[in-house]
Amino acid sequence: MANPEAGMRNLLLLATPYSLLPLLLLLPAFAAEKATPDFAGYWGRNSTDFEPPLSGPGPVTNKGRSFYARFGDDTNPILKPEAAARIREASKATVEGVNFPTPSNQCTPWSPPYMWRALMVQVLQQKDHVTITTVGDQQVRRVRLNAAHPKNMTPTWSGDSVGHYEGDTLVIDTVGVKYGSNSMIDNYGTPYSEGLHVVERIRLVDAETAKKAAERMEALNGRVEVIAGGASIDPEARKGLRIEFTVEDPKYFTTPWSAAVTFRPALGVVEERVCAENMHDYNSGTDVPVPRADKPDF
Repeated sequence: MANPEAGMRNLLLLATPYSLLPLLLLLPAFAAEKATPDFAGYWGRNSTDFEPPLSGPGPVTNKGRSFYARFGDDTNPILKPEAAARIREASKATVEGVNFPTPSNQCTPWSPPYMWRALMVQVLQQKDHVTITTVGDQQVRRVRLNAAHPKNMTPTWSGDSVGHYEGDTLVIDTVGVKYGSNSMIDNYGTPYSEGLHVVERIRLVDAETAKKAAERMEALNGRVEVIAGGASIDPEARKGLRIEFTVEDPKYFTTPWSAAVTFRPALGVVEERVCAENMHDYNSGTDVPVPRADKPDF
């Protein structure tokens, strides 16, 4: 029987440098394609808050320790006085039993990093861009790959996001985020300005790391059950999706600060939750009556 290893050696010896050149030129492309991490899929969690970093300045956290009692910590040293005052105002509304306006309950756009408070997201990857959608009024955000921010930028609710891969990580740089009366960073009314700059680093983590992160955040801030809009997590999941981000905004923050969110693979289909037209209350798990007029208005 012929020796296959000897045959391969003979083939290589017969090959000339010129005949190998096309193969050598293709190797970098193959390597780059292989190195691109696969984030595509449907990801979910059961907490809407941001994870503080292990050390250094972190996000505003919930003094109420419940999804239904939102009292932001206005003593966080990252806050300038005006930002702290905004958080106190929102907390006061909560004490009075008023659900203070947020992008979520007012059906307005979810700008980054507020968009990461979503309980479910879907990631779609293509050659020149990445698309991220949230289950919550079906917000859509597009990240252009290997591109630069335009010199003359018109602010938009998603901002201008450009990204590139660094090994197993997708790095996204976002500026030009539009702001308005309901704009905020988090669930506690933390404001941002036209100077907002967000850098996100997205990567895969193992299932155990993702599970521990989820359990830690649910213990701190309460769990959002599936009936109330939380995710149904795949028990056989072998990986998680972790987003670590840094926020800069000199108008409202004394220093750049960091936070993270961790998702796990979600079961089921991507749900359509149209904020302005939806009769289902995901907080109580019940349907609300459709407004009716006693008489026609035409």
